[in-house]
Amino acid sequence: MHELLAEKLIRDVPDFPKPGIVFKDITPVLESPEALQQVVYLMAANAESKGADVIVGVESRGFIFGVPVAMALQKPFVLARKVGKLPYEKISEEYSLEYGTNTVEMHTDAIKPGQKAIILDDLLATGGTAKASARLVERLGGSVVGFGFLIELSFLNGRAALPEYDVHSLITF
Repeated sequence: MHELLAEKLIRDVPDFPKPGIVFKDITPVLESPEALQQVVYLMAANAESKGADVIVGVESRGFIFGVPVAMALQKPFVLARKVGKLPYEKISEEYSLEYGTNTVEMHTDAIKPGQKAIILDDLLATGGTAKASARLVERLGGSVVGFGFLIELSFLNGRAALPEYDVHSLITF
């Protein structure tokens, strides 16, 4: 495999969104067509290898990767959104993250019973968002065949929150 272009482009932003947090900024990756294309290709290859029927993107940066992956594989794209953003009937799951709590929601008709979903996001930190998104898929009758992340912050041990799932991260810090 060739060198992952995105790894050199990710920059650290200290004290964002609050003091003590070092934010991994992926905007330079998005500004590089070559790096973005490589990331999408690798995420799509992983989703295809898992036999995913549907691609779930977690708000908001999961949308950036999920839509082109869904298009590349000709699969439906499903939104996992923050509370209050979806207009139709929805289900909700609350979760903890490294600097607070939040809620993720999904439309009640987004996942069909028996569908195999892969959940994509930019970052695996504590695993709370990922676990809540998986619970939504499962509550709607689907199964989670895996997760795909651009970045994994291994020191936060997010994999421990997802022991029953296959986790694929392109870059680990």
